[in-house]
Amino acid sequence: MHIEIERKFLVTGEYKHLAYNMTTIKQGYFATEPGKTVRIRVRGDKAYLTIKGNSDPYGLSRYEFETEISLEDAEQMLKLCKPGAIIKDRYLIKNGKHVVEVDEFHGDNEGMVIAEIELNSPDEEYEIPDFLGREVTGDPRYYSKYLLARPYKLWKDEK
Repeated sequence: MHIEIERKFLVTGEYKHLAYNMTTIKQGYFATEPGKTVRIRVRGDKAYLTIKGNSDPYGLSRYEFETEISLEDAEQMLKLCKPGAIIKDRYLIKNGKHVVEVDEFHGDNEGMVIAEIELNSPDEEYEIPDFLGREVTGDPRYYSKYLLARPYKLWKDEK
């Protein structure tokens, strides 16, 4: 089954020196209606078309279907997306048996730094590294589709 299960956290400490990989990501969106998200993502020299369903009531899991597409197709499809794009640097950090993905956002979302830990089941145990702060799983403000519609610069002082 294609179910994404992840926990999201704000990042409050130093992490870059722990990363074994960093890639710049650009995302454009075709649909961001409640219950569905359709996006194009260019990550380094690879590109993906992703469809996501509605999150469970806790924001912990949702259906996700992702397929790799050609970089050339992705660049053309980005021109058809809704106005705006999400641009971020993703740092991969090994932590116990998991990889923590730290996203450092740019543009109108500058200053937003979020980490995700993907799990195999909702009750799977995981280690929380020292650089993570408050958990924001299920808070819609921290979804990329929300940041496209209402960038961090507009609400960062409301936290």
